[in-house]
Amino acid sequence: MGGQAQARAVLRLSGITKRFGSLVANDAITFDLHEGEVIALLGENGAGKTTLMNILFGHYSADEGSVKLFGAPLPPGNPRAALAAGVGMVHQHFTLADNLTVTENITLGTEPLWRMGRSRAAARKRVEDLSRDFGLAVHPDARVGNLSVGERQRVEILKALYRDARILILDEPTAVLTPQEADDLFATLKKAVARGMSVIFISHKLHEVMAISSRVLVLRHGKLVGEVRTADTDKHQLATMMVGAEVAELEVRPHAPGPVLLALKGVSTPARGNVTGLRNVTLDLRAGQITGLAGVSGNGQAALAALIGGLELPDKGEMTLDGASVEGWSPRQAVDAGVARIPEDRHTTGTVADFTLTENAILESYGDAKFSRKGWMDWRAAEGFAQDIIARYDVRCPGPATRIRLLSGGNMQKLILGRVLERGPKIILANQPVRGLDIGAVTYVHQRLLQARDESAAVLLISEDLDEVMALSDVIHVISEGRLSPGFARGAMTPAQLGVWMAGHGFERSDHAA
Repeated sequence: MGGQAQARAVLRLSGITKRFGSLVANDAITFDLHEGEVIALLGENGAGKTTLMNILFGHYSADEGSVKLFGAPLPPGNPRAALAAGVGMVHQHFTLADNLTVTENITLGTEPLWRMGRSRAAARKRVEDLSRDFGLAVHPDARVGNLSVGERQRVEILKALYRDARILILDEPTAVLTPQEADDLFATLKKAVARGMSVIFISHKLHEVMAISSRVLVLRHGKLVGEVRTADTDKHQLATMMVGAEVAELEVRPHAPGPVLLALKGVSTPARGNVTGLRNVTLDLRAGQITGLAGVSGNGQAALAALIGGLELPDKGEMTLDGASVEGWSPRQAVDAGVARIPEDRHTTGTVADFTLTENAILESYGDAKFSRKGWMDWRAAEGFAQDIIARYDVRCPGPATRIRLLSGGNMQKLILGRVLERGPKIILANQPVRGLDIGAVTYVHQRLLQARDESAAVLLISEDLDEVMALSDVIHVISEGRLSPGFARGAMTPAQLGVWMAGHGFERSDHAA
């Protein structure tokens, strides 16, 4: 790090300001990125990180300020110019064509179509060379649709390397990776940085920021509020900088579980389009227990959530509630049975954007006697219910008549949480409950889930964030290709051991032992 300050600046952002109407997304942001440096960009949801990177990559034009790459001004609003200048970006959601090979995806757009056939052999060899040199193991002739998530990310990085990227932007790069795949990614980044590449690393996982970066920049409300050498800070200080206040440490005390409230015995469900079905799943949800479900996205989590939430029925096997077999099953029956649902997508399936907070607060309970009398809605009671949620769950908004689309993601999630918990549910389906939330909101949601557990609710926590699953869960299962692992007690497994199951390898040993 001592020589880093003398390294040349390969990127310089000066006074970058971007407005969307009255909202100032970026407010006079200035910083440098040096050759062979990894800087981490941290900030709460809505802090301005994505807007800033979109300006750098040419998707947006700044209202004020300038960007220089290797000493030369970067034309605003021109992704092609950013690519030509050596900027590569790997988005959290990959942009690959499943029906093309690895080499075809990597070379797509780099040459005129009439020349591609003539240079295919040379392109393939270059992909092989880059793959070997940077430890990005992937076969150049493999069809991308047949690759694992980790392999697809390697292809995205190879795309940037093939285009001679000298600055690489990684947006939440480990969100869909197993721990082993994340370790492989970090090894690749270290090789690239050793060769002079510079990296901007965007992540909400503070231990990863500490492990990979040399400097950390913190954004809050569109402003650059902190810059610190990674060696001079820690996770707690970074969290405080992001939120602007002390962040309470989450304390998880052991809790004795009660009876089984919901059980799946040898349950299978059909695959629906790209949604993986369940394969012979056995699972017990107990009162007073948080059951965590870990796994890489797309391995059956959606099918399990649909089953418990009343949107799916078992194709095979049996589902029981309080020991009684479930014959018919629907969302209304699930709600009436005490199943509370925190959906994966709060915008699409959790709320109705143009409904008020009051209307959204009673979406699943408008038929209850306290809100409906002889077919007439009691809007005064409904508004009082919404007002109680706003007060008790710290939903920051003008009032219950506000349209929910005007709220931040964190405040929207708090309203959903209040709607769920105020009914005193027996079973809570918490599907990605803190996705996209800032640290303050994450801590609040976690505390409420723990409180519900302590009040004898059975909680199923579905999360792609292994740290979250390990921090909150009393019992952890891993899901892979629709199969469910045995239950592991808190602390019994390391992230690496769970990663083996997430990659599907533990199931072979388990099947053999059986």
